[in-house]
Amino acid sequence: MLIRLLRAHLARYRRPIAILVTLQLVSTIGMLYLPTLNADIIDHGVVVGDTGYILRIGGLMLGVSIVQLVCAAAAVFFGARTAMAIGRDLRGAVFDRVQAFSAREVGRFGAPSLITRATNDVQQVQMLVLLSFTLMVSAPIMCIGGIILAVNQDAGLSLLLVVIVPVLAVIITLIVRRMRPLGRAMQERLDTVNRILREQITGLRVIRAFVRDDHERQRFGVANTELTDVSLRFGRLMALMFPLVLTIVNFSSVAVLWFGAHRIDAGHMQIGALTAFLSYLMQILMSVMMATFMFMMIPRAEVCAERIQEVLATDSSLRPPDNPVRELRAHGLLELRGVGFHYPGAEDPVLRGVSLTARPGQTTAVIGSTGSGKTTLLGLVPRLAEATEGAVLVDGVDVRDIDQALLARTVGVVPQRPYLFSGTIASNLRYGKPDATDDELWQALETAQAKEFVEAMPDGLDAPIAQGGTNVSGGQRQRLCIARLLVHRPEIYLFDDSFSALDYATDARLRAALARETADATVVIVAQRVATIRDADQIIVLEGGEVVGVGTHHELMADNPTYREIVLSQLTEQEAA
Repeated sequence: MLIRLLRAHLARYRRPIAILVTLQLVSTIGMLYLPTLNADIIDHGVVVGDTGYILRIGGLMLGVSIVQLVCAAAAVFFGARTAMAIGRDLRGAVFDRVQAFSAREVGRFGAPSLITRATNDVQQVQMLVLLSFTLMVSAPIMCIGGIILAVNQDAGLSLLLVVIVPVLAVIITLIVRRMRPLGRAMQERLDTVNRILREQITGLRVIRAFVRDDHERQRFGVANTELTDVSLRFGRLMALMFPLVLTIVNFSSVAVLWFGAHRIDAGHMQIGALTAFLSYLMQILMSVMMATFMFMMIPRAEVCAERIQEVLATDSSLRPPDNPVRELRAHGLLELRGVGFHYPGAEDPVLRGVSLTARPGQTTAVIGSTGSGKTTLLGLVPRLAEATEGAVLVDGVDVRDIDQALLARTVGVVPQRPYLFSGTIASNLRYGKPDATDDELWQALETAQAKEFVEAMPDGLDAPIAQGGTNVSGGQRQRLCIARLLVHRPEIYLFDDSFSALDYATDARLRAALARETADATVVIVAQRVATIRDADQIIVLEGGEVVGVGTHHELMADNPTYREIVLSQLTEQEAA
């Protein structure tokens, strides 16, 4: 999976990779050539006392060293740039894919896991690529070249490599095999820690309201301890590898000096050759150590690559149309024909056989008990979810056949949980219309009954908004989200219980102002509060995911027991009449 992921994203960087490999090749050849030159200085310069030879070869060694240094630095530069580019591309690919997901795919992975995959997992793969370009490319060249040159110096002494290299390979293989499952477990534990931390930060008020600080601290402590335990086991294996490799390196050096001294004494080898052989042995073992460091990174990076590829290979259930409709002839006609919706794995559908028509210039209200499918129904119109049965039509065209950008311009929604982005009030209001003027923003704020509190802020439209809008109250957040929709000016307005945090007086003023602003548009309101929807042109009553009543307030009060029960749970008989 790791190789497949990298092959797909490295293809566009063939040229810098080719330059990188060339630079690494030149740098490694220079490094391998230096011990041979050093051996020549010892055997033909130092031993015989030829100072001129020493200076000539020394100058050559200096030139080779400079070339080797420049090539190594340039290789690191190209390697780092390419690795960072790969990380950028992977993060962008994951982000683009997640943006196309429906709520179904997001719920399947979970927000904490998606965040981890787009950040930590990508970082692990990026680090592996960087180390591969800076270390792994030169390691095999140095190992193979070192072996060839070591054999060239003394074939007999080279028999030690037949023992040393296989021992190192066996040790590395055994440790890496144990590290791979630990790498997967570490990423899964990291997901758990992120999930719990996200829950605790988001639900901080609930935790304190119920005095559950100790419970949540214990829950986080358990997840944190599990991550720590796995990380320690992974780290112990990493820590074990280096001492083992260094022990073999040191024993190998002692063995070379021991057997080399006997060969020199017997006249089968020169002192310079022994020095060069020892240098080549160190280079061979150094390349093995570099490969060892890489192998320690591979198990975790491979797991991360699998997790990234899992996201990239997941297709959204909201598939774009093959031949999208890019222009609508009518203006705001909304129809639902026999619509049903079924969550994967659920026994019963959330919606079944829902049919309704909402026309421009009318207000359609949807009411029902908790869990009757009101929010799900509203989410089918802008394709936040896909109907599993029937069809949702805007201006006579199935929403599955409409270009997504056109659908977004035509249908606007204020969600049940109003959300504001970090920035300013102006930047949030311009979210659906970046070129909106300040006058348009103030007009929308006035209609949404938000102008007064925005004017009271020291910076007005430039007042800062925290992530999620946590620095304003729930009612202010709802009104700002309504103002954002009014700036957008769609043809179909969807309000998903968007007035629940408002007092009755503000609710009444807001609905009266909205009626003027949306007089020619289609308005669909989902609400629990009867006072919010009693004046609607038509009211849809949902019960158990089915439509059990359609009509005005007075018609439904007369002949619909479900609606009557909801109304009388909030109003007296006299108020309802």
